[in-house]
Amino acid sequence: MKTDGIIFDLDGTLWNAVEQIRLAWNQAIGRRPGLRPPLTAQELEGYMGLPMDEIGRRMFPGESPQSQAALMEECCQEEHRVLARQGGKLYPELERTLAALSAWAPLFIVSNCEDGYIQCFFQASGLGKYFKDFECFGATGLQKGENNRLICRRNGLRAPVYIGDTAGDEQAAKEAEIPFLFARYGFGQAQKPVAVIDAPSQLLELLEPMEQGGEGC
Repeated sequence: MKTDGIIFDLDGTLWNAVEQIRLAWNQAIGRRPGLRPPLTAQELEGYMGLPMDEIGRRMFPGESPQSQAALMEECCQEEHRVLARQGGKLYPELERTLAALSAWAPLFIVSNCEDGYIQCFFQASGLGKYFKDFECFGATGLQKGENNRLICRRNGLRAPVYIGDTAGDEQAAKEAEIPFLFARYGFGQAQKPVAVIDAPSQLLELLEPMEQGGEGC
């Protein structure tokens, strides 16, 4: 598949930080006795890929929207402290893959995370040098499909691809009218991806540079 720009989702695509996030959020929740039971890994995995406001509604259904937002902010601040120190688990051969891909195509991240989370990924992993640009729900208030379009316009992409691990990622690619590659090793499912990968390194076999010319997205 020929491309001139590779856009990645983060959680379930580049790393797995569920355990670190769970511990951090439970620390924040624990400061408010009786608020809700501690998060389990299974519950948190079900939130992967959702916008932060939707996660707040699901985690704290009895709270007002304002209280949900404040509670999620507390959780995220604790999460940033934890992730900046120790990070999540990178998927196998990730750096080798990113280094090889970035040699001929610009790389990007689009996530539904809060602002600051992608920066934590860069700080903990040391992989920020391979990415040209990134965008997230927390910074723009936009859904993934719109943020994919924003990245495309901002960087003049004509034939990008989006790589993610959930049905929400697939829908975002559809909304942005760009091909979707499904990371089956992640947290979710997909219905009709253009291609399926079981490890990031398989992108080296699937993707190749696009010739000059073509239309932008």
